[in-house]
Amino acid sequence: MERARTLGLEGLIGKRAGSRYEAGKRTGTWIKVKLHLEQEFIIGGYTEPEGSRKYFGALLVGFYEGKKLKFAGRVGTGFTEKLLSTLYSELNKIRIDKCPFFNLPAAGRNRWDQGLTAAEIKRCHWVKPVMVCQIKFTEWTRDDRLRQPVFLGIREDKNANTSDPRTFRIGTLTPAGLISITCYSCV
Repeated sequence: MERARTLGLEGLIGKRAGSRYEAGKRTGTWIKVKLHLEQEFIIGGYTEPEGSRKYFGALLVGFYEGKKLKFAGRVGTGFTEKLLSTLYSELNKIRIDKCPFFNLPAAGRNRWDQGLTAAEIKRCHWVKPVMVCQIKFTEWTRDDRLRQPVFLGIREDKNANTSDPRTFRIGTLTPAGLISITCYSCV
């Protein structure tokens, strides 16, 4: 796994010894073992819900670059309905009028960018950047955005002002769940 990580691979394919590949079938004898990163982020806002979803659509998260909060992406998965309700209630207690991210709106967007345009920002709700959350994601994009982020939980043990964005955890995700976590610090 470490070699796959060093090579920058998304993961590995594992197979049961002696099993054959069966085209077009999912048998369980071949599995995809994905690598992922995990890190703390500060919540700076949320989007409106869409479709049948209630409360909010996605959290808008970032990290401090010096003393400025830098937008890192939208996190719209990993929530139960009860969690959406609870988080929405807590976020409404700390609402503010102004966007806390220094790098929004995004200058130009392409279809892969998760930045927010000026038009999208008008529909966002901003919060005081005091809540820290744990996010799992596959990688950082070239423009410092999270790829495939998933909400894991609120870090009540962390203070947004002292959270170190240079510290992150790397884990290995299998179909059975998280099997290992390693802590790293990048300076």
